[in-house]
Amino acid sequence: MTAWFRDTQDSLTAAYDPHRPAGRRALAALIVGCLMVAGFVVFAQPWRAVALIGVAAAAYFSFRRPEAVLLVLAAYTPFEPFLLKFVPDEIYLYARYFSEGLIYLLLAVAAARKIARRERPTPTPLDLPFVGLIVVALASLAVNAVPAVYGILGLRQIIRFILLFFAAVNLDLDARFTKRLVVVMIGVMAFEAALGLVQAGTHGALDSFLIPSERRFFESIQLTSGTTQFWSPGTRIFATMGRYDQLGTFLSFFMALALGLYYVHRGERTGRRYGWLVVLAAPALLLTMSRASWFGFLLAFGFIGAWVMKDFRVRFAFAAAVISAVIYLGWSGLSVRYLTDYPQQTAVERLFESFSYERWRGEYYGLGRLYWMVQTPLVVVRSSPVLGVGPGQYGGGAVAALGNTAVYDRLNLPFGVYGTDGYIDNSWFAVWGELGTLGLFFYGWMVYALAMIGWRAYRFAKDNFLRGLGLGYVGACLAVTFQAFLATYLEVRTLALYLWLMGAVIYLWGKKEKVFG
Repeated sequence: MTAWFRDTQDSLTAAYDPHRPAGRRALAALIVGCLMVAGFVVFAQPWRAVALIGVAAAAYFSFRRPEAVLLVLAAYTPFEPFLLKFVPDEIYLYARYFSEGLIYLLLAVAAARKIARRERPTPTPLDLPFVGLIVVALASLAVNAVPAVYGILGLRQIIRFILLFFAAVNLDLDARFTKRLVVVMIGVMAFEAALGLVQAGTHGALDSFLIPSERRFFESIQLTSGTTQFWSPGTRIFATMGRYDQLGTFLSFFMALALGLYYVHRGERTGRRYGWLVVLAAPALLLTMSRASWFGFLLAFGFIGAWVMKDFRVRFAFAAAVISAVIYLGWSGLSVRYLTDYPQQTAVERLFESFSYERWRGEYYGLGRLYWMVQTPLVVVRSSPVLGVGPGQYGGGAVAALGNTAVYDRLNLPFGVYGTDGYIDNSWFAVWGELGTLGLFFYGWMVYALAMIGWRAYRFAKDNFLRGLGLGYVGACLAVTFQAFLATYLEVRTLALYLWLMGAVIYLWGKKEKVFG
């Protein structure tokens, strides 16, 4: 960090040296800019002036130090849901989309660098499926005559974090950045887990302070839905992420990365550190009460520990868990068939409720996730099987934010989950409905390519850190792939951003080691 500040100071000194023509012009531009901001502060709303200054600073540092901006973006995102609680309405729109704006800005910086150096974009395994996805999306927009605003916002909802992959790849980030990123994010994971345990220890006293419950709107567009605490205070933890499942999926993702690093460095001090981090974060993961997070991590754990590393301890633990569950059911007399969700549900009841017929029945007739798993292929995909009904028209966050009921009305379907929310709690089926079978194929191809990037890094890289990171990333991809069937997690910032960013940095490091040619 000291070297970074020194480099920045030297760059600023050189840029604004009054004895150089370029420096005089830059200094004059800076003065004019300050006067303009001062005028804006005097004659307009001060909060908007603050937002303008923040945007200008972000733009400057994105061009000067894009790597630092990318690192700050990754570290900031888990805290965003909590911090946005305190943003005034006057600048909420700027704050809400500030982090997303950084993605587009970094992409522009990466493109500008390539153009300035007369270099071609860095080729990746995702290029072809991404182009295919864009072509399908544009064709779907045209065929379905989707209004421009709905189409643009819907397409943005699908590809915004994918663009981060291409931005990071074309910034040519080095191995040192990747190590720094992983260390910072593992540290954030540890902090979130510790805060979650404190939250549990206070028996819900922190819930009202941490949870972002207020809905925010820009005209008729819903910017933030807010969180309704339908569970009893103190029974589910969420730290700074607003929802228990967002914390759970975040923890499961980085616990999978740490698990891969543990196994490759097993027997070393570094490996033991990562192992202890997984152990210490596990209680927080359990206390989120997020079944998608539990099963996602168990899938990653089983793949890494039992399948790849053939760890007999993991295999024994999985077998013992199954036997214990059977014995518990026989001893307790718990009737799994009739279990339903209720605010003070225990972890054991919540686990077994996943297999409850009564829950499935209630979820279907209550227009929950299971209902849309049935209706999407039978009604929505059937109405437009190849190209879908169009971006921003069905199932995802964009249609919910826009309140766009057109396709639901045309197909005689309720408006999403519970008939009111617009989204369908299933990322894969939302993509399938909006972009059709072709769009789902190309999107799935990209996620598969990400997993293969991690797998090749594990198999062929020489650096053990990269090998461990690659192995953990494959497990994380499996977890996210599963979790995306249970909610719109491929759109959630606290998970999707890291899925594409970590794939990019692993690919770049592996490319420099000749892993990918």
